[in-house]
Amino acid sequence: MRADDSIQFAEVDMPDQPPPPDWLVRFMEWLATVFEPVGLLFVAMWPVLMWVLIAAGVALLAFGLWRTFAPEAGARRRKRAAEEEAWVPDEREALALLEEADRLAAEGRYDEATHLLLKRSVGQIAEARPDIVEPSSTARELSAEPRIPDDARTAFSVIAGRVERSLFALTKLSSDDWAAARAAYAEFALQQKALAA
Repeated sequence: MRADDSIQFAEVDMPDQPPPPDWLVRFMEWLATVFEPVGLLFVAMWPVLMWVLIAAGVALLAFGLWRTFAPEAGARRRKRAAEEEAWVPDEREALALLEEADRLAAEGRYDEATHLLLKRSVGQIAEARPDIVEPSSTARELSAEPRIPDDARTAFSVIAGRVERSLFALTKLSSDDWAAARAAYAEFALQQKALAA
């Protein structure tokens, strides 16, 4: 390879660079003069500026943590508020629903009676808590909705479970199924009346 003259191995002397033009030198000196007080001010203010930057970093970190964890805390607060804000359907409305469903059950139409309880229960939940029920909400979603008070969710789950079995498993409901769904609804909907008695 050393014998190949087309490959250069010797050092090459680089020509000296011409000095920059005078106007560029004068401009750079002028910039240095202009920014010298800023540099001195920055050096003098650095201890204060350092603490300001640290405080800003801590504030930014706190804001990031708040944005990350505040929605969960808000959800827990809403859940507690929903649990504390116990509600029951209007007593007359609940009694009228039970009477209508009892008529269907007396005719042996347990599926229809239980389904009626479910539909009206969804309506009652939607009326009491319009922020919870959406057109796409399913009975399964509502029975697991944490913003619904526990006793209402329990009653709704019992009714929804029977209706799901009736509609999707194509299993005819028995009088025992109807009795369980009716008892769950009555226990929840008429609890204030029971407490008063």
